[in-house]
Amino acid sequence: MVSKTTQPQLVQNNVDLDRMPSMEDLLGGGASEAREANFVEGSIIQGIVVGKRDNELLLDIGYKAEGRVSREEVRDWDKIEVGQSIDVFLEQVEDEDNMPVLSVRRAEVQRAWDRIVEEHAEGSTVRGLVKSRVKGGLIVDVGVDAFLPGSQVDLGPVRNLEDYLGQEFDFRILKISQDRRNIVLSRREILEEARAEQRSALLTDLEPGQIRTGVVKNITDFGAFVDLVGMDGLLHITDMSWGRVSHPSEVVEVGQEIEVMVLDVDRERQRVSLGLKQKEGNPWDTVDLKYPVNTRVKGRVVNVMPYGAFVELEEGIEGLIHVSEMSWTKKINRASDVLQVGDEVEAMVLDVQKDARKISLGLRQTMENPWELIAGKFPKGTKIKGKVRNMTSYGAFVQIQDDIDGMIHVSDMSWTRKINHPSEVLQKGDEVEAVILDIDPSQQRISLGMRQLMDDPWSHIEDKYRVGDIVEGVVSKLASFGAFVELEEGIDGLIHISQLSTDRVGRVRDVVNVGDKVRAQVVRIEADERRIGLSMRALQEEDGGDDYLGDLDAQQAMSELRPGDDLVSVGSLMDSAFAAIRTSAGDTKAEEKDEEAEETKKDDN
Repeated sequence: MVSKTTQPQLVQNNVDLDRMPSMEDLLGGGASEAREANFVEGSIIQGIVVGKRDNELLLDIGYKAEGRVSREEVRDWDKIEVGQSIDVFLEQVEDEDNMPVLSVRRAEVQRAWDRIVEEHAEGSTVRGLVKSRVKGGLIVDVGVDAFLPGSQVDLGPVRNLEDYLGQEFDFRILKISQDRRNIVLSRREILEEARAEQRSALLTDLEPGQIRTGVVKNITDFGAFVDLVGMDGLLHITDMSWGRVSHPSEVVEVGQEIEVMVLDVDRERQRVSLGLKQKEGNPWDTVDLKYPVNTRVKGRVVNVMPYGAFVELEEGIEGLIHVSEMSWTKKINRASDVLQVGDEVEAMVLDVQKDARKISLGLRQTMENPWELIAGKFPKGTKIKGKVRNMTSYGAFVQIQDDIDGMIHVSDMSWTRKINHPSEVLQKGDEVEAVILDIDPSQQRISLGMRQLMDDPWSHIEDKYRVGDIVEGVVSKLASFGAFVELEEGIDGLIHISQLSTDRVGRVRDVVNVGDKVRAQVVRIEADERRIGLSMRALQEEDGGDDYLGDLDAQQAMSELRPGDDLVSVGSLMDSAFAAIRTSAGDTKAEEKDEEAEETKKDDN
């Protein structure tokens, strides 16, 4: 119970009981209404610094409780003073401790975002500082954090994005996302526009023949791209050096600064061709003066092909040693059997084709020609002994000295026998004796003969046989036109079919066969042609028997063989027969010559 003296005392203390806050107000109901009326979460409001502690600021935002801001969020901490007014971002009106949650940094970001959106649109240019690297690109501070994709950092691929950290550039705004509060930038577009302007100016200024400085930007298998400050020019591998270049990296490297000559400018297609070797004189212009024919030169083997080896005489000058010019005696099938890349060699200049840029070199010409030595050591008529090393259808090759062979043609194997193949007389590995008939060092050929070691039985044939003589022999061979009779070793005579009998003979074998022993009379001798004509008909038992021809001269004998007959004479018949033999032999000889020529061609190759 309240005393009477109490109530007046309350009035005296100016306390109005009707105006005192209710329990609801004291429990927060009034604060809720104030929050809803004056504070909006996510908005920027102003606060006054009422306290500055070691790690935080206390701010009065006009709310029942003060807010706190961490020192980490304040950039210029040392400049902040009590009583100073600063903008803050209201994240929450009350947290679990009934305190407002404030952020200076988010206020700054919001202000910056609003400014960026207000002042810059997509496609505009903004200045920014590269802050950090993230997956796929870089973060750039343009007032707010913006994303710079790796593909938009520079004109070409970037190896190390960290090289751009801390640098300030102009950027093009590609996209602004209000919902996600995200900005995408491009530095590449800025550079491309600047480069396009430089390219246009450079294309106007460039002319063939100019010397320009550039930086090697990229290297490919076919050349290098050189940045001329405004556009790239192509330095093709063939224009890098007068010498042999296997890959552009042998001459230039990425990042290297080089001087190049402008070779061609295609303004329509915006292409520039560059040259490095053109800055120097063409070494082929004076190649005929530097390397005259028949002079000895030294060089290094730089490439080996099956058909020969290329020798570098100086940078840009190469000569070819063909396999045929590597040895006097050996048949070289592949140049790699003799020379390898990197070998230092001495060679002889054989031919210079200045316009075609070709030099023919010889390796064997630096050594003595064994064929010339052989020619001096073994003159014509010299007897030699050697082993049969190889045979062909037209002759046998006999070793004379080391790798030098001579050939015995089938026609020089016998005076009397017709040799169709050397195997009829010789075998590979046989030791034979022969005579040197001819040596041609230029063609590297030596002709040998076996029959020349013996006397020619035909050389004295007319002393042994005369027209009218009666001879005996054995039939050695039959032909359609007559029979061959061996009179002695190596000497055959021919009995024409018309001279086999006085009767008409249809087939030679109807009268004689191989192996038959017969008697005949000599009716014709041609020593130069190695031919003897015989007749059995002349010896038949009629009008004179064995002495039919007696001592008559040849012409009379021919006319009396068939008296009163208009048929051809025995002489013409023999001529026909021997002509057939000669034609057959001639065809065989021609075939042998063709085969020999073909074999020689193969050996040369």
